[in-house]
Amino acid sequence: MTRHDLSTPRRNRRMSIGVHYDPDAFGQFSESIARFIGTARFLVFQSVVIVVWISLNYLIAFDGKQLQLLTLLLSLQAAYAAPLILLAQNRQEERDRLQTETDRDINARTQADTEFLAREIASIRLSLNDVPTAGDLEDQLERLTNALERMSSRLDEMTARFDKDDVE
Repeated sequence: MTRHDLSTPRRNRRMSIGVHYDPDAFGQFSESIARFIGTARFLVFQSVVIVVWISLNYLIAFDGKQLQLLTLLLSLQAAYAAPLILLAQNRQEERDRLQTETDRDINARTQADTEFLAREIASIRLSLNDVPTAGDLEDQLERLTNALERMSSRLDEMTARFDKDDVE
């Protein structure tokens, strides 16, 4: 037995028989099988095959009266279909979990953005409360115009009196 230095990892003892597969590719394969098995087309196809099998067996009698070969084939199909369907469901559950986490993160960011925008709008409203409106400016301008007109008329009266006093 040769000893390797610690920089090289040991081989996994479980995988010593040399069977290697891509779990993702196998998962995609199982999902395609599960998608096909779960369709009405497959059920119709399987029903047609069974009816043809029973009819041929009635005419030719190749499978016996108890249809043992057909039973074996259907059991074999069920034995492989069930784990493939479970594998596909597990993969879908994992995708759903990841999508839920992503949605939760997006919702949290959206809520934070919404709260920030609400605070900004509130601060803008508070700032705008101190800003005069066009109506306020028009009222002030009208008051100033009236005051100037009154001052102008008084000034005219005073000038007229001084002119009168100067003439006398």
